Amino acid sequence: MKKLILSLFLAASLAVPSLAATWSAVDRVPTVGKQILSKNSLPSDTTFVVTETAVSNSTSNTNNEIYVQKTDLGYTGNDNEVAAVIAQEIGAIINANASKKKLVSNITSAIAGSFVDTGLETTALAANELTLNNMSEKDQMNADITGVDLMIQAGYNPLAMIVVLGKMPGSTLDLLKSQPNNFKRTMYIYDYLAYNYPSKVKAGYGCQEYKNFLAYIQPTLDERNSNSKKLAKWEKEQAKIKKERAKQIAKYKATGGLNGWDASYTILKNLSESSETN
Repeated sequence: MKKLILSLFLAASLAVPSLAATWSAVDRVPTVGKQILSKNSLPSDTTFVVTETAVSNSTSNTNNEIYVQKTDLGYTGNDNEVAAVIAQEIGAIINANASKKKLVSNITSAIAGSFVDTGLETTALAANELTLNNMSEKDQMNADITGVDLMIQAGYNPLAMIVVLGKMPGSTLDLLKSQPNNFKRTMYIYDYLAYNYPSKVKAGYGCQEYKNFLAYIQPTLDERNSNSKKLAKWEKEQAKIKKERAKQIAKYKATGGLNGWDASYTILKNLSESSETN
């Protein structure tokens, strides 16, 4: 009897790691991605392609493919965090960051083709690639908050984006200031959620990385909340961001659109009306 119990115990302990190992970020991309598309009324025929290297999503509007970098997925540990990676990419598409980069790419490629000197052509093409693979800090932060809107609409925890960005490598400035990785972006997300979706912040996110982030920012929050001038300034800044965002959405909707992504007015309507503040 004791041998039987021991055998069952060993079998159970071996089975637990086996079950845990079945979750794979790469494998979850199609399901999580489709959930985000479906719940936000975005084109359902879009497919997700996991890539080994960074690839610009500047052609997503025409080939209905969204590229997700495998390296980024390596910083995820559950579906909420996979959703954060995907939503940030979609946020960049909705904000037309990819389209802007494509325009610059076409211009720099044309310039490169006009050079007789091979060295100058190579330099121009290198600059073009750098443009395609990098967004400005402002573009990144705008894509982040569009992404958390998408996540909320799809039923995922938007605080997961703070956690994922915190796991990714930060800047030298973060290190010099002894701040969490990508602190400016994560704090921007937190403030946006605190102002527009306070219930999401109140619900929290149960992982140590998020607890560490909260512990770091708590003194700042306490100081701001106890100072009426600082609190009023913060609220004014957030109201301005919300107003600019609504203006951007209205402008996007007014363009008419040439394809499925540009014509996805339902998603824009959802994003402009889904905040918890008037």
